Amino acid sequence: MNHDTQAFERHRPRLLGLAYRMLGSLAEAEDMVQEAYLRWHGADRGAVAEPFAYLARTVSRLCLDHLKSARARRETYVGPWLPEPVVDSPWPAPAPAPDPDWLHDVSYALMLALERLSPLERAAFLLHDVFDVEFAEIAGVLDRSEAACRQLATRAREHVREARPRFAVSAEEGNRLAQAFLAAVQGGDTDGLMRMLAKDAVLLSDGGGKRLAALNPILGADKITRFLMGVRAKAEGFERYAYRPARVNGLPGFLVSEPDGAHHTMAFDMAGGRVVGIYVVLNPDKLALLQAVA
Repeated sequence: MNHDTQAFERHRPRLLGLAYRMLGSLAEAEDMVQEAYLRWHGADRGAVAEPFAYLARTVSRLCLDHLKSARARRETYVGPWLPEPVVDSPWPAPAPAPDPDWLHDVSYALMLALERLSPLERAAFLLHDVFDVEFAEIAGVLDRSEAACRQLATRAREHVREARPRFAVSAEEGNRLAQAFLAAVQGGDTDGLMRMLAKDAVLLSDGGGKRLAALNPILGADKITRFLMGVRAKAEGFERYAYRPARVNGLPGFLVSEPDGAHHTMAFDMAGGRVVGIYVVLNPDKLALLQAVA
């Protein structure tokens, strides 16, 4: 491996994290990083003062261009949109990987908050607040003044702060609650489910029009319980579903294998000892990278 390749590979995890947060798709993020790799090898090294800043600029521009073409697809998306799930490890989690930076802070709360931002707000916030790029550099990426970039990042920061949970639960408590929740669903324990769900809990299921899923968010403990009990009653071979514990976007959850060979993921957001969010990804286009894991 030559020096230029080593220099790039040192930054690949962070670049992948930037692209994933920008696009919500691991497969597309890897494409953007690979394109940045090709451009890196053609770059004038004498004009590169700081490699990561140069590469972050390159990846950000590629993602912004990609988002322009993706916007029409998002506007016609069937049902709730969720990012492609990142399955990190079974829980309890093993020791962290040597450089797991890109896996940090990709919870559904954050990813959905980022999705609600404009592409320019998203880029300004991520580059400055998450990846420590100076506003002078960001101005060149976004073709805006430094003052405008500061304003973009400030607006984004306010939206993200509102969306993120105020009271984080420990990994142990989250894992215990996820397992108890699954047991209640499998056992048809309606009262148990109601006790574990926050009154204002939300369930989002992303089928993308390719798998049967709720077309709108399901709000409230009562509606979520009735929905899950309905799925349990109607799903063919429900008792033969296999659940593998996993960290899904940093949250406790499951990689679910269905009797017909299909897969989906479930992740749980918790606060105050209750489930406040359930995120289910069924769209097969977003699960292709998980087939080998399953």
